[in-house]
Amino acid sequence: MNMVLVSISNWTGFTPVMSLTEETMFLLVAVCSLMSAPVLTGPIADSSYVAAVYEHKVIVPPVSNVSRAEALQHIQKNLDIYEQQAAEAAKQGAQILVFPEYGLSGFYFDRSSVSSYLETIPDPQQENWNPCLEPGKYSNTEVLQRLSCMARSNNLYLVANMGDMQPCPLKTDPTSSCPPDGRWKFNTNVVFKSDGQLLARYHKYNLYKEPYFDVPPQPEIITFDTPFAGKFGTMICFDMFFHKPTGILLDKGVRQLVYPTAWVNFPPVLDSVQFHRGFSLGANVTVLSSNLRFDKEHIGGSGIYTPFPSTYHHATEGDPEEGKLVVARVPVLDPMWRGESTATEESTSPTAATSGACQHTPDPNPEIASSVPPSSDTFIVSLIDDPYTFVLLNKTEDDLKVCNGTFCCHLQYKRSPQAGSEELYALAAFSGTHTIVRTLNLQVCALVRCAGSDFTSCGQPVVKAESKIDFTLEGKFASKRVYPSVMTSKNVMEEPQNLEMAADGRVTMKHSNMSGGLISASLLGRPYQMDEECTGE
Repeated sequence: MNMVLVSISNWTGFTPVMSLTEETMFLLVAVCSLMSAPVLTGPIADSSYVAAVYEHKVIVPPVSNVSRAEALQHIQKNLDIYEQQAAEAAKQGAQILVFPEYGLSGFYFDRSSVSSYLETIPDPQQENWNPCLEPGKYSNTEVLQRLSCMARSNNLYLVANMGDMQPCPLKTDPTSSCPPDGRWKFNTNVVFKSDGQLLARYHKYNLYKEPYFDVPPQPEIITFDTPFAGKFGTMICFDMFFHKPTGILLDKGVRQLVYPTAWVNFPPVLDSVQFHRGFSLGANVTVLSSNLRFDKEHIGGSGIYTPFPSTYHHATEGDPEEGKLVVARVPVLDPMWRGESTATEESTSPTAATSGACQHTPDPNPEIASSVPPSSDTFIVSLIDDPYTFVLLNKTEDDLKVCNGTFCCHLQYKRSPQAGSEELYALAAFSGTHTIVRTLNLQVCALVRCAGSDFTSCGQPVVKAESKIDFTLEGKFASKRVYPSVMTSKNVMEEPQNLEMAADGRVTMKHSNMSGGLISASLLGRPYQMDEECTGE
């Protein structure tokens, strides 16, 4: 297979589990190689665990409007693959395994056709249930039963994504958000203990082009404890962008996240491995990210990301479309690890949800301190339908500054003249409201390779590059949630050599001695307080 499987080995204690015969030596070090990065709370001494994520080439239904029996027949085909991968992960020592969003059903449904794929999932906060040992307790729970037995037979914690259908009070409460058919239909994560017990259930709060599913009446903040690594939080795909639930999980100190996703790649700033790795580094958390492999919709890229080195998989152009299991030994990051095994659930009211980051007051003039004036050669180009302000890199080395409104980005760079001299690069800035699918606010500083020799190609997707650039990229952000990334040729992520996040919102990323040509380097900020969700509307 011509696949990209990368382990960044700056931290000697982080080792991918590569084969059944390879013995993994885990030596925990107290000092990360990012000595000049912001202070990161390190892993607990002598504590690690083996995690696995599976990037699944989903088998989609031939037709969407089918009976329950036909839906189950289709789901079983995907479950057969899950069964094989769970056994393989267990052989490699995995203690927790994460499967992707929509991995069992595929998509392309409407509200009626999705019903055959749903099961009514009991609330594990209200009762204890082991579907594998008690299959007759609830009817129409064949998928839950098989997932439960999968966890039990392989002795691992298992996270999967499926659809949940719950009754709602249509007649008793006409003012509720209950749909006309009297059923809520939720995009849902389920978590099983290694003995098969249903441990946690989470309903996705931030839907992305999913008209057949409902937004739950209240956001759910779901965590669960494990005996090998302490506490994990759970979220789904588009949730990663929002304060509810992700920002609340971070504010509560949850540092390990299981993350089923069907992430559509939007390079040069929102490719899956790029953003998920940057999220891990910027938020100082571990993310077990399991993505679908579905080339038709540009979906792919999975990984096990930590604030230290990460292990991930991202197929490149021409690779066969197939699944991939990623297994790695990672450090325990939960500082309150007690070895207990219980799940907790907390619902947040609108008032509670606007606390913390949402009450932060942005700097009215968040420009960086620099004597470099904005270039008169700036131009506007759409990047993922947002109007970014660009300035070209026209010299071998230079200081540049570009502003989008009052938000400014500063770049110092030195470009290697030996290779890629014909490649065009630009510095970009954006601060504003992104409105595709859902309103959210972004602040972005990005150094990108343009797709062609004309400035209008800046911001378009690029896969390969030859130019190696030493740079310092800086911006002053109206949020503490800023996610850094450096992506090089063929979707290879590099570790920033220096990352500084100051209390005033100033973020500085430095990098040099690249191993591959630069595709993009970015700092992406999420000022939650600017979103409509944080105004209580």
